[in-house]
Amino acid sequence: MAIVHNHPDVVSVILEQKANALHATNNLQIIPDFSLLDSMDQTALGLALWTGMHTIAAQLLGSGASINNTMSNGQTLLHMAIHRQDSKSALFLLEHQADINVRTQEGETALQLAISNRLPLVVDAICTRGADMSVVDKRGHPPLWLALENGLEDIASTLVRHGCDATSWSSGPSGCQQTLLHRAVDENNEVTACFLIRSGCDVNSPRRPGPNGEGGEEARDGQSPLHLAGSWGLEEVVQCLLEFGANVNTQDAEGRASIHVAISSQHSVIIQLLISHPDIRLNVRDRQGMTPFACAMTHKNNKAAEAILKREPGAAEQVDNKGRNFLHVAVQNSDIESVLFLISVQANVNSRVQDAAKQTPLHLAVHAASEMIVRNLLLAGAKVNELTKHRQTALHLAAQQDLATICSVLLENGVDFTAVDENGNNALHLAVMQGRLNNVRALLTESNIDAEAFNLRGQSPMHVLGQYGKENAAAIFELFLECMPEYPLDKVDNEGNTVLLLAYMKGNANLCRAIVRSGARMGLNNNQGINIFNYQVATKQLLFRLLDMLSKEPPWCDGSNCYECAAKFGVTTRKHHCRHCGRLLCHKCSIKEIPIIKFDLNKPVRVCDVCFDVLTLGGVS
Repeated sequence: MAIVHNHPDVVSVILEQKANALHATNNLQIIPDFSLLDSMDQTALGLALWTGMHTIAAQLLGSGASINNTMSNGQTLLHMAIHRQDSKSALFLLEHQADINVRTQEGETALQLAISNRLPLVVDAICTRGADMSVVDKRGHPPLWLALENGLEDIASTLVRHGCDATSWSSGPSGCQQTLLHRAVDENNEVTACFLIRSGCDVNSPRRPGPNGEGGEEARDGQSPLHLAGSWGLEEVVQCLLEFGANVNTQDAEGRASIHVAISSQHSVIIQLLISHPDIRLNVRDRQGMTPFACAMTHKNNKAAEAILKREPGAAEQVDNKGRNFLHVAVQNSDIESVLFLISVQANVNSRVQDAAKQTPLHLAVHAASEMIVRNLLLAGAKVNELTKHRQTALHLAAQQDLATICSVLLENGVDFTAVDENGNNALHLAVMQGRLNNVRALLTESNIDAEAFNLRGQSPMHVLGQYGKENAAAIFELFLECMPEYPLDKVDNEGNTVLLLAYMKGNANLCRAIVRSGARMGLNNNQGINIFNYQVATKQLLFRLLDMLSKEPPWCDGSNCYECAAKFGVTTRKHHCRHCGRLLCHKCSIKEIPIIKFDLNKPVRVCDVCFDVLTLGGVS
């Protein structure tokens, strides 16, 4: 009552009475009990504190009042002072050695209460007295996190100043072990993350499995705080990490450095921060073999790629496990956007793939059938006459595919159309071999290519047509004669084959008919004595039809032997000709005579046995 009604003199009398009673020899003295509770569950000491009578409180303590008495709710005076946010009383209690380790019924320490109630001076005093700053609350949070999640940087600074562990490993997702920094980054709490970094926390360690191997992917992904911040796009955190010595080259479980992650996540500011770091290694590869530049190209991040090239000029020339640099890959993928970017940053447009084929970007562009890329490479200085390992130019490659427009582009840009490959073939040989009618037209009409040139087998493009001709061979043949009406059809290759014999041996009826209509000699032998009359086929029907379609007397053949029986001509064996097919024959092989009305030969003339049958029976003989 004396305290409640603010009667310090009465309190002094009571205290004096207690002191006298304790020293009296008379046991009948009444000794005041300072631990008695009133109806509000308060002791005299508590009342003195809550009414601001700290001098009396000190006197009560001096007279034996207990500072650590626990109330019915389990709270000590220190707990109550903190709950009341009564810093002055809390500090008074601490100065008088109140127990800082007693917990409330909810398990909270005085330090946790002081933080929750935002009492920086009380926190400082508790820490000064050696409070355990690693004790976690019922949510598993240490005091430092409790302060930071409530935005109490002043209290957090106090904790750190008193030696609080800013790293603080604890249980994280799926039971893995993580630091406070991992948690702050995951929660996108940049202020907290930066505070922890500035407070000297571990800035490099990734999460790790729990004591018994707990944890999912997070426990084993090897991602440092810098990886995580780069992934989330936390620019301030990344900058802070770099300022405080985070390892910019640390690689995660996939071999990715933080620059890989930032590029993949398309965070441009973070990319620039990382690339600008003096210690960054821009040639580091992830488990897929990708460098940061490769990653930038994959994600079409030209700005990042350009920034990398400024730091690492040779980055664009780095090759993958197939020996391809980025221009090669972009060309093969027909990625015109990437090709134009690489050209703009001065990538070498003549670099060769480091493999067995050793092809240039121009060769690859032709293979990719990309006219646009071919044009841009040529504009950027690609050498139009570079050769493959088979000594083929880009024109050779285009001629083999259905790429007439690219053939025209190459011809416009001065490609050497006279160039021959290792087999002596020019581009026309190859276009004919593959049956590329439009390519043949481009080569014959847009260049002065030698259409009669012989390859190493002694074959002209026309021989190649006879040997390899496809369904459109007759159309290609007509195109040759349209461009060169005097084309020598009877020239032979190294084996003595004419185009007609080659076409006949391949059974190309349409081509054979076109050749015969054009007046080619029919009976010429090759070096083995084979001609269309004696070549072994299942049926002679094609031969008979070719003979039947003759509309004028063909040129005569010449030689020293009979084309039918091979008898050698001499004094006793005179030369004769079949007036229908023009073959050179002996008397015995041309004994039959018949008028050839379609040739205006109304009198009987010598013919061979085959032609006699054709003239008497028709083309179905």
